[in-house]
Amino acid sequence: MQNFSAVFGRFSVAAGLAVLLLLTTCRPFSPPEKEAVPLAEHGMVVTAHALASQAGLAVLKAGGNAFDATVAVQFALAVVYPRAGNIGGGGFAVFRQADGTVGSLDFREKAPAAAGRDFYLDSLGNVIEGMSTSGHRAAGVPGSVDGMVRLHERYGQLPWAQVVQPAIELARDGVVLTESEADNLNRFREALTALNPEGTAFVKDTTWVPGDTLFQPELAATLERIRDEGRAGFYEGETARLLAEEMERGHGVITAEDLRNYEAKWREPLTGTFHDFRVIAMAPPSSGGVALLQLLQGSEQYPLQRWGHNTAKTVHIMTELERRVYADRATYLGDPDFFQVPVARITSEDYLNGRWASIQPDRKTPSEEIKEGEVNQIESLETTHFSIVDSARNAVSVTTTLNGYFGCKVVVGGAGFCLNNEMDDFSVKPGVPNMFGLVGGEANAIQPGKRMLSSMTPTIVERKGKLYLVVGTPGGSTIITTVYQVVLNVLEHDMTLPDAVAAKRLHHQWLPDKVLYETGALSDEAKTQLEALGHDLEEVSKLGKIEAILVQPDGTLVGGPDHTRGGDDFASGY
Repeated sequence: MQNFSAVFGRFSVAAGLAVLLLLTTCRPFSPPEKEAVPLAEHGMVVTAHALASQAGLAVLKAGGNAFDATVAVQFALAVVYPRAGNIGGGGFAVFRQADGTVGSLDFREKAPAAAGRDFYLDSLGNVIEGMSTSGHRAAGVPGSVDGMVRLHERYGQLPWAQVVQPAIELARDGVVLTESEADNLNRFREALTALNPEGTAFVKDTTWVPGDTLFQPELAATLERIRDEGRAGFYEGETARLLAEEMERGHGVITAEDLRNYEAKWREPLTGTFHDFRVIAMAPPSSGGVALLQLLQGSEQYPLQRWGHNTAKTVHIMTELERRVYADRATYLGDPDFFQVPVARITSEDYLNGRWASIQPDRKTPSEEIKEGEVNQIESLETTHFSIVDSARNAVSVTTTLNGYFGCKVVVGGAGFCLNNEMDDFSVKPGVPNMFGLVGGEANAIQPGKRMLSSMTPTIVERKGKLYLVVGTPGGSTIITTVYQVVLNVLEHDMTLPDAVAAKRLHHQWLPDKVLYETGALSDEAKTQLEALGHDLEEVSKLGKIEAILVQPDGTLVGGPDHTRGGDDFASGY
């Protein structure tokens, strides 16, 4: 790998600990040159930002494992990638240890105790527009910090302070903005200003330009409390007080008690097979694992490799599978601690064979025949994913989010971090779509302490009992189909990882009843053939932002950051 001294030129010792630190200077930050195919022998970190990737790599080089690096990356992303990286949100981690043991951690946000099924409805039972997406009442109780604490307590090797410290340095010394980060701060300037009248580090008198330095002293102080006090540094004490005061200012409902009561949860991951591969994915309240296993089981029934990538035949079948899977998502999936989710039944061969039986090769199935419903929107969102493999071949796949860009746009006064707007991922009213056009039912209705349904799909694949692929993506409702297509590209179409990540993608989610396709994904002939089958096509600029790692037969790690869809995605290895 390259010498990254242009970004990180030194290490130092802080607070009397032998702590590995990142050098951040005020000179304009230029991401290191991106390798066409990043390769590494010992360890690899792939994230949405070079500084976060380097934070994880530094921890690996210091003797940490993939779990230590996960903590470092999570907190670094909260600083350098504030649109989605977070301590005020939540997510899911799927992992595979070097000995083949697999597991997962659910650190998804929860509904506050004061929230209920009619929380976003007016006196007539109608949804109050915007309340579940913007402002203080849109926030769920954050889970990211508790998740990182629990992951580190069980599997970490380095001291907690050592793996948190890099993020503190980045927040305190300043991050020089890339073009992408400057653009996003400017894009959401109005909303950030309106919801933070006392000011925030994310808004200044003039517009941001690449090369400007973003200093976040309040966030640095919050991270220091987390470093010094662990979980209590966020869910109790000064940070909890500041968050509760912020809620009072904006008429939100998260209380100190909600924070104290939050707990991430260890869950058994879902596993399934696709040809001779074993797929390890996240269980509910993520819908991603169930949906991915359903889609792969369906794909095995058809000669997709022979038909070819993104041909009309292949796209038709994939679309028909996706439409049924998303209808099941709306019907059956929710928080298993509150609702009996029939995972075994809807991933069983008998059930799925019945589901696929109505697929016709010469026509699209009308959506009302799959399930009744009506949706007229689909939007994008900003989540982020990172993949890590260490020298022992421990692997961690993490998808984490605030939901929308900068979450609900509220920055906790005095604490410097954005709150999520994950409450919109509940069915605010069963049958009414959320901001991403996804419909939910009673299984995903709001209840106090309940986790909202998610599309996040962190995934690990084994081949012949050995680690093979670590993968995930942001993209809201398109997360599931993006991971599905990249997995198919590698496992079914025999693409290299860079080609699989770069390949043009499509998406269907049952409702709205249209096939989204990236520019260049379909030939003119394929478009004509799909329209003749009854499909409604809509061109979009991009779908998903994969961050993946593949293990080659000789053990070499191949990094798969998504360079083809904009942004600062970066693979760091050694």
